[in-house]
Amino acid sequence: MPVDGSENAEKALERAITIAKRNDAHLDILNVIDVKYFASNIGGVIDPTGDIIYSTFENVQSYLKELEDKVFKAGHKDVSVHARFGSPRMIISKEFPDEYHTDLIIISKTGMSPVGRILMGAVTDYVIRMARCDVMVVS
Repeated sequence: MPVDGSENAEKALERAITIAKRNDAHLDILNVIDVKYFASNIGGVIDPTGDIIYSTFENVQSYLKELEDKVFKAGHKDVSVHARFGSPRMIISKEFPDEYHTDLIIISKTGMSPVGRILMGAVTDYVIRMARCDVMVVS
């Protein structure tokens, strides 16, 4: 279950919790930090000290902990959270499912603005086409 902090991802998480509880299934929550996108937001230069990236990773870890707590409060205990650096498209559709033997990806329609989708491409569209398992899109 990939999340990006958007309202749509939060809706998809609600659906994922319901499905996981109903099927007594493990729920993986994943956030992918796209360094390429991140670099473009700071003028095309990655912070040589790593302070900005480290701070971002800490923020993502905190966000994922909040989501994990939300799942626990909903009454489902079989959950893991993951943060990765890299291409969201590749990690969500191929790398993560292969590593964790994912059989269903529940993803929101998009978390980006229309301009962001044009610049970065729609991750959801890519995942739908290239995923190595079933994909459920929550709108």
